[in-house]
Amino acid sequence: MSTKAKKIFLLLTIVIPFLAYCVIYYTPIIRNAPFRSDEFVSFQFKWGPGNVMENSYDSATGKYEYLNASDSLMRTNVKLRQNDIIYLHNKANELGFWNFPDVIANAGTDLKTSKVLRYEMQFNYKRKSKKVILVADYQDIPKLRDVSNQMKTLLVQTISDAEQRYGKQQSSVTENNK
Repeated sequence: MSTKAKKIFLLLTIVIPFLAYCVIYYTPIIRNAPFRSDEFVSFQFKWGPGNVMENSYDSATGKYEYLNASDSLMRTNVKLRQNDIIYLHNKANELGFWNFPDVIANAGTDLKTSKVLRYEMQFNYKRKSKKVILVADYQDIPKLRDVSNQMKTLLVQTISDAEQRYGKQQSSVTENNK
């Protein structure tokens, strides 16, 4: 058998069946993934001490409520851009948000009576949603603590950036109207 015939034989018996296997096996998995970016609808982010979640953001409506430094409840409307939403979905995917437990709290923490600061993150998709509650004093698994805090920080930063950007747009519109 010539060298060229051996290469063709190798290609036909190993490489092509392997590629066919990959396509047949992984296509349904990717197609049926529960958290796909094209099915992303919105996310909600709430935080506050204990069961009192006075601070909240809803990306579907843009409704943003938070306590300022003087404990006054501020209400504003902050819309995220589409690329912000795609970025958050991709970072959640990268950080493994879908694999987080539903409640990230120290063993023995009673969520009904605890007054510790907590964060509630919920990502909504057309077919499914994922909600995670993070208690701020969580210490049990350091890697999970770090990744969940990173996700929380990412949400806070994205909302703050959008609020600053939205505030600048509002001020430039009012200046142009004068």
